[in-house]
Amino acid sequence: MNLKTRFYYSQSFTYICVMSFFKKTLNFYIFSNLHIAVSAFCLVKITLLANGIEESKTALFVFLSTIVAYNFIRFYRISGVVNWFSEWMNEYKNVLYMISTLSLVFAGFLAIQFQLKVFLCLLPFALLTFFYVFPLPFKKIPLRNVPGIKLFVIGLSFAGITVIFPLVQNDITLAINHWLTFIQRFLFIVLITIPFDIRDLHCDIESLNTLPQKFGVKKAKTIGVFYAIFFIVLDFFKQPIDEIQLIIGLIVIVVSAIFLISSKENQSKYFSAFWVESLPIFWFLLIFLGLNL
Repeated sequence: MNLKTRFYYSQSFTYICVMSFFKKTLNFYIFSNLHIAVSAFCLVKITLLANGIEESKTALFVFLSTIVAYNFIRFYRISGVVNWFSEWMNEYKNVLYMISTLSLVFAGFLAIQFQLKVFLCLLPFALLTFFYVFPLPFKKIPLRNVPGIKLFVIGLSFAGITVIFPLVQNDITLAINHWLTFIQRFLFIVLITIPFDIRDLHCDIESLNTLPQKFGVKKAKTIGVFYAIFFIVLDFFKQPIDEIQLIIGLIVIVVSAIFLISSKENQSKYFSAFWVESLPIFWFLLIFLGLNL
């Protein structure tokens, strides 16, 4: 084997190792729920920045709580996930336990600094999250298995935790603009969750009655586009109208609608889990750039 050939094989081996490491790191970032936690962090920051608030403690609490909640849900429902994901979770379960435990400790440290009214504000959304997994006392099934409401439970939970909670924590009196933002956040979360329901058509039980199950993929996308239009319309009811926020909101919702329309049942495992889940990060970056221009 000559020197040139050895160099070629050495370069190829290095490339394969680097790409393998990158893929494993990306998979861990996504499937350990760090990615969705970063997205939740960004949604809180979007709310705070829109109200001229610079603090990040509230967003950090939501980031840590999201890791704990989602990893708990995943481990509680491990028997219901697809085989490759179940194998991945078992491979990294000790690391996931450690990350979740550390997140719980730090979230608890931040929580003891909150006022009582903040916990009262969080309570209904925390209960929605709790009963999303555990059976309702009067129904004997969790909310996620109640036909037709899974999507809206997720939307309400995220809207409450990323809009109402940070405002109450920062002693902002809720006005009409804030409630319009709450509705918009709900619509946005529902919109970007539909691609996940389309992806899961083959594994969700029929009784869930998700939008794609009930209306079909095409009509579910149409409903999502309607939510996108409604999202923009609500901006014109805010007083005063913030032109920069309006333009940014329009860009984000159009990109979100494009992802929705492009989604399909047989999609890459990164399409929804990474790209669609990145939309709140994209939104935050646009606002950050807009505020610093």
